Amino acid sequence: MVQRFRNRKEAGLLLAKELAAYEHLPNVLILAFPRGGVPVGFEIAKALHVPLDVVLVRKLGVPGHEELAMGAIATGGGRLLNDSVVRMFQISRREIEWIGAKEELELQRRERLYRGGQAEPVIRDHAVILVDDGIATGATMRVAIAALSAERPASITVAIPVGPMSTCEELRTEVQQVVCLSSPREFQTISLWYEDFTEVTDEEVCNLLERANRERYVPAPVQ
Repeated sequence: MVQRFRNRKEAGLLLAKELAAYEHLPNVLILAFPRGGVPVGFEIAKALHVPLDVVLVRKLGVPGHEELAMGAIATGGGRLLNDSVVRMFQISRREIEWIGAKEELELQRRERLYRGGQAEPVIRDHAVILVDDGIATGATMRVAIAALSAERPASITVAIPVGPMSTCEELRTEVQQVVCLSSPREFQTISLWYEDFTEVTDEEVCNLLERANRERYVPAPVQ
């Protein structure tokens, strides 16, 4: 199925319908990729009445082609490199280390900003749903999966509005479930699959995290 979304809110609402089996279940945790994945994850967490937090992973962009991932890093030191991309663009070890150090600083900044000193969420024995507004190469998703798997969750589900068919199929070999609403063969970039792909700010991320964990206890209105 191939479709475009009005915005991240619509994408989240549609994903929530596909994940309805998780509604009100204990030990379910939505982990969204900031910044763009948080508005999507917010709608899912609100609909299912489950907690929302962030998964902190940073893409390592190719020098001069930063939208293309040569790998990714996660908090705690996890790192994944796409060797074929590194070879294709002849990226030196020095460049990789420099870009990795820069992105590590950004990870630390986001950790302080989004969690405000609070402890990381408990992963062990939880059903984790990883949410983003879309994937391309899947590098950031893979490093997140590897980092989370080490903490022994009960299961990992990847939930995304859009991603290349080939990437989604590869991810299905790494997690228990992949929910992808749209899998175009000719993918190009995530933004093409949204009418409104406005950049999400840090302030919006913080507000949505706070709202999600306040509003998930509010019962849905009687129809």
